[in-house]
Amino acid sequence: MEAYLDNSATTVCFEEVAHLMHKIMCEDYGNPSSMHHKGVEAEKYLRDATKTLADLLKVDEKEILFTSGGTESDNIALIGTAMANHRRGRHLITTMIEHPAVLQTMAYLENQGFQVTYLPVDHEGKISLEDLGRAIRPDTILVSIMHTNNEIGSVQPIVEAGELIKRMNPQTLFHVDAVQGFGKFRIYPAKAYVDMLSVSGHKIHGPKGVGFLYIRKGARVNPIIYGGGQQKGMRSGTENVPGIAGLAKAAEMVYQNLDQDMDRMYGLRDMLIEGISDIEDVRVNGCPGREGAAHIVSLSVRGVRSEVLLHALEERDIYVSAGSACSSNKPQTSATLKAIGVERELLDSTIRFSFSVFTTAEEIQYTIQALHELIPALRRYSRR
Repeated sequence: MEAYLDNSATTVCFEEVAHLMHKIMCEDYGNPSSMHHKGVEAEKYLRDATKTLADLLKVDEKEILFTSGGTESDNIALIGTAMANHRRGRHLITTMIEHPAVLQTMAYLENQGFQVTYLPVDHEGKISLEDLGRAIRPDTILVSIMHTNNEIGSVQPIVEAGELIKRMNPQTLFHVDAVQGFGKFRIYPAKAYVDMLSVSGHKIHGPKGVGFLYIRKGARVNPIIYGGGQQKGMRSGTENVPGIAGLAKAAEMVYQNLDQDMDRMYGLRDMLIEGISDIEDVRVNGCPGREGAAHIVSLSVRGVRSEVLLHALEERDIYVSAGSACSSNKPQTSATLKAIGVERELLDSTIRFSFSVFTTAEEIQYTIQALHELIPALRRYSRR
């Protein structure tokens, strides 16, 4: 049996998405900027995709900006906001457990003379609204808080944070990295006082290399890519028509049966956690029950290095991640695990299981059995 449990890294494309993209690449392949029929045909795919995504978020179609994915969306939101508003202030706020696309961009902005406040989190990976309120200043131009953490699945109080930010300083813009939350939760930016929202296609059974950034009308954000003036000059470059259409199709499909799919995924999450509960010295990281995301389980296994357990599982065709796939191939300690207070000796002994709508109970049971067999054996080996 094969069990692909690394869906927070990437997901398999829906067949309907792949078929649609193939049709566009091989038949309806025009440049949307061209004035002839092929171009008009391509432009219609963009319009239809924009409407689909805007309807899902309950926002205006003019507020959707297509990008190459979550990383670019985050960069536009942070750098674009900083450059457009630096005369009003140079203070930014984020959390200690953001994705590197945010943390590394914040580090870049610090080098450009901006000041960044990094909010701590509790042992479940949640920020304190009191800390956020104390951090907001008259010169705070941007707050960036992720919706769902990609490593441990903690979910932040986005609505309460947005309301607090606007009450403390109405001019402060609020950005949310929703790469792991979109397609798992119903997210409505206007209700959460969110000015910008980042989404990536390949996390929701869409294609890689495409995403979008919601930018509230009136929010001051400068472009960071210049050229032919596509997308009203906010993101120049020929649009990725098949990718954009595939992204919208995937988004439409994941929201069709969202409640049922998430209920089933929470059941799989509970099954995995309960199934390994009798294995000695295994810690579950993140929020308990339905306070956390349905699709992510982070386990710290004392006495077994994460890379060793990952490859032992791989030999049984079980695919997981050592923390975040975006940084797991680099020899660095997880900022998220450190921030939630994971013991030093467990920092390099943590693996992440992540599910999708295609994950089955049989795959989870197969994984539980493998963990029961592998962990004691690997511990005995590591003590030699």
